[in-house]
Amino acid sequence: MLRHKFVPAGRINAVLARSRPISVLGAVRNEAPNPAEVERLLAEVKSQLERISGDVKRTAEDALKQSKDSGTLSAEVKASADKLISQVGQLGDAQTKLTQKLEELETRNRDIEQKIADTLRQGQREQSKTAGQVISVHDDLKQYVARGAKGTQVIQVNQAITSLSTSAGGLIVTDRDPEIVSLARRRLTVRALLTQGRTSSNMVEYAKQTTRTNNAAVVTEGGTKPQSDLVWTSTEVAVRTIAHWINVSRQALEDAQQLQTEIDSELRYGLDLAEEAELLSGSGAGQHLSGLITNSTAYAAPFVLTGATMIDQLRMAMLQASLAEFPADGMILHPSDWTRIELMKDGQDRYLWSNPRSLAGPTLWGLPIVDTQAMSVDKFLVGAFKMAATIYDRMDAEVAVSSENQDNFIKNMYTVRAEKRLALAVKRPLALTYGDFGNV
Repeated sequence: MLRHKFVPAGRINAVLARSRPISVLGAVRNEAPNPAEVERLLAEVKSQLERISGDVKRTAEDALKQSKDSGTLSAEVKASADKLISQVGQLGDAQTKLTQKLEELETRNRDIEQKIADTLRQGQREQSKTAGQVISVHDDLKQYVARGAKGTQVIQVNQAITSLSTSAGGLIVTDRDPEIVSLARRRLTVRALLTQGRTSSNMVEYAKQTTRTNNAAVVTEGGTKPQSDLVWTSTEVAVRTIAHWINVSRQALEDAQQLQTEIDSELRYGLDLAEEAELLSGSGAGQHLSGLITNSTAYAAPFVLTGATMIDQLRMAMLQASLAEFPADGMILHPSDWTRIELMKDGQDRYLWSNPRSLAGPTLWGLPIVDTQAMSVDKFLVGAFKMAATIYDRMDAEVAVSSENQDNFIKNMYTVRAEKRLALAVKRPLALTYGDFGNV
C-alpha cells in the first residue's frame, strides 16, 4: 500500500518567504540613478530569478510525486506552486523592464556625449570668429532689423576662451628663441686699403726721403759730371693702444655661455670701430693716431672746369694725385655722397652712371669706391692708399677676463677688457687728396 506524501505547509511558506523578490523589483522606477545602478538591480533580479526557478522546480517535483502517490494534489501544494509561478512572472517582467531601462540610459548617454562634442566644436568655431562676425548672424540682430531697427538692441556675445590672464593665459608657455639680437654694425673698410705690417716694439722708426735734387744730364767726354743731392731723415711713429672694458656678473658669464661669445664679439667690434675712425681722421694729438686726412694734401683743381660736378671733382682729384706721381688706387666717400652720384641724371632724366636694373660698382673712373660713415658728408679722399700709409700691428685684438678689479671680488663681478695696439705711418702725404664737394 502506497503512502501519501504531502509537502509541509511550513516548507512551502519558507520557500515563498525566501523567494519573495526585493521591493525594488516589484515595480521598476521610471528613472534610475544611472546605468551602473540599473545594471546592479538587473543582476539582483537575475540572481533572484535563478533561485526561485530552482524552488519552483523542486515544488513541482514534490507535487508530481504527491500526485503519483495519492492521485491528487492538496490545495496547499497547489496554492504554493501558483504563488511561485506568479513570483517567477514578476521577476521576468522586472528583468525585461530593467533591460529596457538600461538600453534607454545607454542611448541617452550617447546622445548627451554627442551633444557635448557638437557644443565644443561649435564653441571652437565661434572662438575663431570676431565679435563682428558673431553679432552679424545673431538672431537678436535679425529680429531688431525686422522691427525696423528702431531704438536700441543689446546683443550678448558669449565669453570665449582667450589668451588673456583672466582666461587661458596662464596655460600658455612662452617659446624661447636662443638668438641674441644685436644692434647694427658698420661695415669696416678703411684698413683694407692700406699696407699692413707688424712690429714688436712700442715705436716704429723709418727713413723718409725729404730731398731729391736731380742734376742728371748729358755730359761731354772728359767733362765733369753733375752732382745730385738726396736727403733722408729719420721719422718715427708711436704704437698706440685702443681699449675699453665692461663689468659683468660671474653668474651671467657662467650661466649664459652664449653671452661670453656675444660680449667678445661686441668688444672686438668696438675696437675696430674706434680704429677705423683713428685711421681715417685721427688728430695725432696725445694718444691719437695721426690719420690719413690729417696728413693728406688739400684738393686743388689742376685747372678750372666750368660747371664741375661731383664726378668731375673726383676725376680732378685723381689727376692731382697722378701729377704728384702717386696714381690713385681708391676713393673714400660717405654713403650719401655715393648715392647722389648714382642718382645723377641728364636733361632727359636718364641716369648718367647707374642702371636701376643692375648695380654698377661701386667703382668710378676705374677705381673702387669705399663708402663709409666714418667719412663726413660732402667730403672725399682720393689717393694711392697702399703707397701712402702703412699699419704696424703690435698686438691683435685681445679680450681678457679678470675678477681683480676694484671691488669685483666681493661683488662676484668680472671685468672684461678688450684692447689692441698699433701704429700708423702716413709716409707719402702727396699720395692723398682730401677735398669738399661744396655746393656741387
